Amino acid sequence: MKISAYYLKARLFPTILTVIPLLVFLNTIVAKYYNDILKEVSIVLPLISGLGLSAALLFLMVQINRFVAKEAFQRFYFQDEIQMPTTNHLLWKNTFFDSSVKEKIRSKIQQKFNIILLTVDEEDLDELKSRKQIVTAVSQIRNCLRDNKLLLQHNIEYGFFRNFLGGCLIATVISIVILLYGLVKIESAVINTGIVLTVVYLIPILFSNPIIKRFGNYYSKVLYEQFLSIK
Repeated sequence: MKISAYYLKARLFPTILTVIPLLVFLNTIVAKYYNDILKEVSIVLPLISGLGLSAALLFLMVQINRFVAKEAFQRFYFQDEIQMPTTNHLLWKNTFFDSSVKEKIRSKIQQKFNIILLTVDEEDLDELKSRKQIVTAVSQIRNCLRDNKLLLQHNIEYGFFRNFLGGCLIATVISIVILLYGLVKIESAVINTGIVLTVVYLIPILFSNPIIKRFGNYYSKVLYEQFLSIK
Protein backbone atom coordinates (compact mmCIF):
# COMPACT_ATOMS: atom_id res chain seq x y z
CA MET A 1 0.00 0.00 0.00
CA LYS A 2 1.35 3.38 -1.01
CA ILE A 3 1.60 5.85 1.86
CA SER A 4 0.85 9.44 0.83
CA ALA A 5 2.90 12.41 1.99
CA TYR A 6 -0.17 13.76 3.79
CA TYR A 7 -0.72 10.53 5.75
CA LEU A 8 2.95 10.28 6.67
CA LYS A 9 3.52 13.90 7.72
CA ALA A 10 0.10 15.07 8.86
CA ARG A 11 -1.21 11.91 10.53
CA LEU A 12 1.57 9.45 11.36
CA PHE A 13 4.25 11.91 12.56
CA PRO A 14 1.93 13.71 15.04
CA THR A 15 0.85 10.33 16.39
CA ILE A 16 4.43 9.18 16.90
CA LEU A 17 5.11 12.38 18.86
CA THR A 18 2.05 11.98 21.08
CA VAL A 19 1.78 8.22 21.56
CA ILE A 20 4.64 8.16 24.10
CA PRO A 21 2.44 8.34 27.24
CA LEU A 22 0.29 5.48 25.95
CA LEU A 23 3.37 3.32 25.33
CA VAL A 24 4.73 4.22 28.78
CA PHE A 25 1.40 3.26 30.33
CA LEU A 26 1.31 0.03 28.34
CA ASN A 27 4.89 -1.09 28.94
CA THR A 28 5.44 0.06 32.52
CA ILE A 29 2.01 -0.42 34.09
CA VAL A 30 -0.20 -2.74 32.06
CA ALA A 31 2.70 -5.04 31.11
CA LYS A 32 3.24 -5.90 34.78
CA TYR A 33 -0.07 -7.71 34.84
CA TYR A 34 0.02 -9.69 31.60
CA ASN A 35 3.75 -10.42 31.15
CA ASP A 36 3.85 -12.92 34.00
CA ILE A 37 1.02 -14.89 32.41
CA LEU A 38 2.68 -14.87 28.99
CA LYS A 39 6.02 -15.99 30.45
CA GLU A 40 4.43 -19.23 31.54
CA VAL A 41 3.74 -19.97 27.86
CA SER A 42 6.98 -18.77 26.31
CA ILE A 43 9.87 -16.41 27.07
CA VAL A 44 9.54 -14.80 23.63
CA LEU A 45 5.81 -14.10 23.81
CA PRO A 46 6.01 -10.99 26.05
CA LEU A 47 8.36 -9.30 23.57
CA ILE A 48 6.25 -10.27 20.56
CA SER A 49 3.10 -9.18 22.35
CA GLY A 50 4.61 -5.86 23.40
CA LEU A 51 5.88 -4.98 19.94
CA GLY A 52 2.76 -6.16 18.16
CA LEU A 53 0.44 -4.35 20.53
CA SER A 54 2.51 -1.16 20.31
CA ALA A 55 2.38 -1.22 16.49
CA ALA A 56 -1.36 -1.88 16.51
CA LEU A 57 -1.94 0.93 19.00
CA LEU A 58 0.11 3.32 16.86
CA PHE A 59 -2.12 2.62 13.87
CA LEU A 60 -5.24 2.93 16.02
CA MET A 61 -4.07 6.21 17.52
CA VAL A 62 -3.58 7.70 14.05
CA GLN A 63 -7.32 7.31 13.54
CA ILE A 64 -8.29 8.40 17.06
CA ASN A 65 -6.03 11.48 17.00
CA ARG A 66 -7.60 12.61 13.74
CA PHE A 67 -11.11 12.13 15.12
CA VAL A 68 -10.35 13.94 18.40
CA ALA A 69 -8.57 16.77 16.56
CA LYS A 70 -11.59 17.37 14.35
CA GLU A 71 -14.15 17.10 17.14
CA ALA A 72 -12.25 18.83 19.96
CA PHE A 73 -10.37 21.53 18.08
CA GLN A 74 -11.62 22.06 14.52
CA ARG A 75 -15.29 21.81 15.51
CA PHE A 76 -14.74 23.89 18.67
CA TYR A 77 -12.81 26.73 17.02
CA PHE A 78 -14.30 26.64 13.53
CA GLN A 79 -17.69 24.87 13.93
CA ASP A 80 -16.56 22.48 11.21
CA GLU A 81 -16.16 24.76 8.18
CA ILE A 82 -18.69 27.49 8.96
CA GLN A 83 -16.09 29.46 10.93
CA MET A 84 -13.00 28.30 9.05
CA PRO A 85 -10.59 31.04 7.87
CA THR A 86 -11.41 30.03 4.28
CA THR A 87 -15.01 30.98 5.05
CA ASN A 88 -14.37 34.06 7.17
CA HIS A 89 -11.90 35.59 4.72
CA LEU A 90 -14.46 35.73 1.92
CA LEU A 91 -17.12 37.54 3.96
CA TRP A 92 -17.54 41.18 2.98
CA LYS A 93 -17.12 42.37 6.57
CA ASN A 94 -13.83 40.49 7.00
CA THR A 95 -10.67 42.55 6.44
CA PHE A 96 -8.12 39.76 5.86
CA PHE A 97 -8.35 40.34 2.09
CA ASP A 98 -8.86 43.67 0.41
CA SER A 99 -12.38 44.08 -1.02
CA SER A 100 -11.00 44.18 -4.57
CA VAL A 101 -9.34 40.80 -4.03
CA LYS A 102 -12.58 39.33 -2.67
CA GLU A 103 -14.42 40.63 -5.71
CA LYS A 104 -11.94 38.83 -7.98
CA ILE A 105 -12.29 35.59 -6.01
CA ARG A 106 -16.08 35.79 -5.98
CA SER A 107 -16.18 36.58 -9.69
CA LYS A 108 -13.99 33.58 -10.47
CA ILE A 109 -16.14 31.34 -8.28
CA GLN A 110 -19.20 32.41 -10.25
CA GLN A 111 -17.38 31.92 -13.55
CA LYS A 112 -16.00 28.45 -12.80
CA PHE A 113 -18.69 26.91 -10.59
CA ASN A 114 -21.78 28.99 -11.34
CA ILE A 115 -22.07 29.79 -7.62
CA ILE A 116 -23.31 33.34 -7.04
CA LEU A 117 -22.30 34.45 -3.56
CA LEU A 118 -24.40 36.99 -1.68
CA THR A 119 -23.93 40.72 -2.02
CA VAL A 120 -22.96 42.94 0.92
CA ASP A 121 -26.59 43.76 1.74
CA GLU A 122 -27.76 40.18 1.31
CA GLU A 123 -24.95 38.94 3.53
CA ASP A 124 -25.90 41.41 6.27
CA LEU A 125 -29.43 40.01 6.23
CA ASP A 126 -28.42 36.32 6.22
CA GLU A 127 -24.79 35.73 7.14
CA LEU A 128 -25.32 32.02 7.80
CA LYS A 129 -26.56 31.49 4.25
CA SER A 130 -23.52 33.37 2.95
CA ARG A 131 -21.19 31.19 5.02
CA LYS A 132 -22.81 28.00 3.75
CA GLN A 133 -22.45 29.18 0.16
CA ILE A 134 -18.77 29.94 0.72
CA VAL A 135 -18.22 26.51 2.27
CA THR A 136 -19.67 24.93 -0.89
CA ALA A 137 -17.49 27.12 -3.09
CA VAL A 138 -14.35 26.32 -1.10
CA SER A 139 -15.05 22.61 -1.55
CA GLN A 140 -15.09 23.13 -5.31
CA ILE A 141 -11.90 25.19 -5.15
CA ARG A 142 -10.12 22.41 -3.28
CA ASN A 143 -11.12 19.94 -5.99
CA CYS A 144 -9.61 22.25 -8.61
CA LEU A 145 -6.38 22.52 -6.66
CA ARG A 146 -6.11 18.86 -5.68
CA ASP A 147 -2.72 18.49 -7.39
CA ASN A 148 -1.33 21.87 -6.33
CA LYS A 149 1.94 21.17 -4.49
CA LEU A 150 2.11 24.49 -2.65
CA LEU A 151 -1.42 24.10 -1.30
CA LEU A 152 -0.69 20.47 -0.36
CA GLN A 153 2.31 21.61 1.68
CA HIS A 154 0.20 24.11 3.64
CA ASN A 155 -2.56 21.52 4.03
CA ILE A 156 0.01 19.12 5.51
CA GLU A 157 1.24 21.81 7.91
CA TYR A 158 -2.29 22.59 9.08
CA GLY A 159 -3.15 18.88 9.32
CA PHE A 160 0.03 18.16 11.28
CA PHE A 161 -0.66 20.75 13.98
CA ARG A 162 -4.38 19.97 14.16
CA ASN A 163 -3.72 16.24 14.62
CA PHE A 164 -0.80 16.95 16.94
CA LEU A 165 -3.11 18.94 19.21
CA GLY A 166 -5.63 16.10 19.14
CA GLY A 167 -2.87 13.70 20.13
CA CYS A 168 -1.72 16.07 22.89
CA LEU A 169 -5.21 16.04 24.41
CA ILE A 170 -5.21 12.24 24.60
CA ALA A 171 -1.58 12.18 25.76
CA THR A 172 -2.36 14.62 28.59
CA VAL A 173 -5.20 12.45 29.87
CA ILE A 174 -3.03 9.32 29.81
CA SER A 175 -0.14 11.23 31.47
CA ILE A 176 -2.46 12.23 34.31
CA VAL A 177 -3.49 8.57 34.69
CA ILE A 178 0.20 7.62 34.92
CA LEU A 179 0.73 10.33 37.53
CA LEU A 180 -2.24 9.15 39.61
CA TYR A 181 -1.03 5.55 39.39
CA GLY A 182 2.38 6.64 40.68
CA LEU A 183 0.82 8.53 43.56
CA VAL A 184 -1.32 5.54 44.54
CA LYS A 185 1.58 3.07 44.31
CA ILE A 186 4.02 5.62 45.77
CA GLU A 187 6.54 5.12 42.94
CA SER A 188 8.63 8.27 42.54
CA ALA A 189 9.90 7.36 39.05
CA VAL A 190 6.34 6.93 37.77
CA ILE A 191 5.25 10.15 39.50
CA ASN A 192 8.07 12.15 37.91
CA THR A 193 7.35 10.62 34.52
CA GLY A 194 3.67 11.50 34.84
CA ILE A 195 4.45 15.09 35.81
CA VAL A 196 6.90 15.63 32.95
CA LEU A 197 4.60 14.10 30.33
CA THR A 198 1.59 16.08 31.59
CA VAL A 199 3.46 19.38 31.36
CA VAL A 200 4.97 18.60 27.95
CA TYR A 201 1.63 17.75 26.33
CA LEU A 202 -0.46 20.31 28.18
CA ILE A 203 1.55 23.29 26.91
CA PRO A 204 0.54 22.91 23.21
CA ILE A 205 -3.12 22.61 24.25
CA LEU A 206 -2.91 25.92 26.14
CA PHE A 207 -1.68 27.57 22.95
CA SER A 208 -4.00 25.61 20.64
CA ASN A 209 -6.12 28.61 19.66
CA PRO A 210 -3.34 30.76 18.12
CA ILE A 211 -1.60 27.70 16.68
CA ILE A 212 -4.54 26.26 14.77
CA LYS A 213 -5.82 29.66 13.65
CA ARG A 214 -2.40 30.79 12.43
CA PHE A 215 -1.94 27.75 10.21
CA GLY A 216 -5.58 27.95 9.15
CA ASN A 217 -4.97 31.52 7.99
CA TYR A 218 -1.84 30.46 6.07
CA TYR A 219 -3.81 27.73 4.33
CA SER A 220 -6.65 30.09 3.42
CA LYS A 221 -4.26 32.68 1.98
CA VAL A 222 -2.51 30.14 -0.22
CA LEU A 223 -5.79 28.51 -1.28
CA TYR A 224 -7.22 31.73 -2.69
CA GLU A 225 -3.91 32.89 -4.17
CA GLN A 226 -3.51 29.63 -6.06
CA PHE A 227 -7.16 29.69 -7.11
CA LEU A 228 -6.74 33.14 -8.67
CA SER A 229 -3.62 31.98 -10.48
CA ILE A 230 -5.29 29.11 -12.37
CA LYS A 231 -6.89 29.67 -15.76
